[in-house]
Amino acid sequence: MRDILPALGRWYAARLPFGLATVVEVSRSAPRDPGAAMAVGPGEEVVGSVSGGCVEGAVFELARDVVASGEARLETFGYSDEDAFAVGLTCGGEITLLVRPVTPERDPAFGAVVDSVAAGEPVSLAMVTGGPAPRGATLAVRPDRVSGTLGASGLDAAVTADARGELALGATGLRHYGPRGQRREDSVSVFLESFAPPPRMLVFGAIDYAAAVARIGDFLGYRVTVCDARPVFATPRRFPEGVEVVAQWPHRYLRDTDTDARTVICVLTHDPKFDVPLLQEALRRPAAYIGAMGSRRTHADRAERLAEAGLTEHELSRLRSPVGLDLGARTPEEVAVSVAAEIVALRWGGSGAPLTVTEGAVHPSRSSR
Repeated sequence: MRDILPALGRWYAARLPFGLATVVEVSRSAPRDPGAAMAVGPGEEVVGSVSGGCVEGAVFELARDVVASGEARLETFGYSDEDAFAVGLTCGGEITLLVRPVTPERDPAFGAVVDSVAAGEPVSLAMVTGGPAPRGATLAVRPDRVSGTLGASGLDAAVTADARGELALGATGLRHYGPRGQRREDSVSVFLESFAPPPRMLVFGAIDYAAAVARIGDFLGYRVTVCDARPVFATPRRFPEGVEVVAQWPHRYLRDTDTDARTVICVLTHDPKFDVPLLQEALRRPAAYIGAMGSRRTHADRAERLAEAGLTEHELSRLRSPVGLDLGARTPEEVAVSVAAEIVALRWGGSGAPLTVTEGAVHPSRSSR
């Protein structure tokens, strides 16, 4: 939903009602993950998508209906031989949607989510999807405060605690409680959607390849910073708009920069005087991906220097080098695709093999990865 929040925020601020459909549960080869959203607003304007086109027509009608009735609905779409090309999922998966009307009067917590996301503040939106609690009721949970209510103080307290834990992980999914928040009951279903600030991509080495990697990183939703010790190369005009450019020794910049389990680090300098101290720092801190450019000979030399500097075998095993998947890439743009493909494959547990030679679901469930 993050992508469509600017439009939703405008409608909300103008007090224009809209119907919001959110994917809250998926099974098998579903086309979109939980949290995917579509909204129908004033003048029947549509933003977002919940299935890549399979069921959007039906969801459009549902969104209009909930605005007219003021009542939230839970709907499931799966494959059907009779209506697969009408309102079913041709991929064979199944998605469950919470479709609810949104106005400041009905959903006071929604404005808190819009404001927090715009300010870069982490926030989780909890939504009741079913059970003895008001379906569609919402609670916005931030690290230090909450807005809204799910209808019972005990339920609010239990959900707030869980939402803060999920928010720290950037996780989204269904949780189950009793009507007063009891942990050992499951009569109330609540969907927790985390809006953590965008993950960071740190690109070191202000070369042509860095510009291409920064561009694709921005496209994938990362907050991108390019760092190089040479001011003549570390200039904003050489990089896409919105990319932060820093002229500083790479290892010093990284030493003073927070990273977490979602951070991506791309070392494209392939110069030992930059690489070795930088990777010493990188391989000893949290990060989702650490890749370094260079030939196999460069990698072997770099690994030897890092071992001599005291890095352990486990620390060295985190390094993806030579960087990227084997796509036969040559140009900076092709190399950037190779690097991005490796990042995505590592994130989701993909094999990197062509789908024509693999078996099983195209989009396996997270638990099966």
